[in-house]
Amino acid sequence: MVDFLFDDIFSIEKVDPDGKKFDKVSRIVAQSEKHDVLLLLDVNTEIYPMHVKEKFLMVLSPTLEWSGAPVTGKRGQVEQKSLADKFEYIMHGLLYKMSTASSESSKGNPKASDEGSKTEVKVEVYASFGGLQMMLKGDPSSCTKFKIDQNLFLLIRKLM
Repeated sequence: MVDFLFDDIFSIEKVDPDGKKFDKVSRIVAQSEKHDVLLLLDVNTEIYPMHVKEKFLMVLSPTLEWSGAPVTGKRGQVEQKSLADKFEYIMHGLLYKMSTASSESSKGNPKASDEGSKTEVKVEVYASFGGLQMMLKGDPSSCTKFKIDQNLFLLIRKLM
């Protein structure tokens, strides 16, 4: 069975927050439900429209094969079932950068002393899908399966 690199349900908060840059592509900003991860993702909205408040399942996988075997390009004469059959929008790309970012939180009190503040460390994961960019920002524990120069598939299915 395939071992996903990441999967979660996201809710779209903004579409094109910095203005529309391209005719056929929009940048979505979405928040995950399970892992509390922020997602910035470029989507070809001409073929797959996405709107504020929509929810979708996103999976990052190293392969499309249910067995977990790498994709070879040759699938044989008989059409085999793949992970792609369960999703509506799929991109293949490369994870090219990972970095850490920290922010200080003082539990809602802006005048808290240093003793009351703590530093939250977040991991940022960057991937490119033929020029369409993705950035995931979240807790390091939700990003343990990622490696630099890793090929991956991004799969999306909208939820009703």
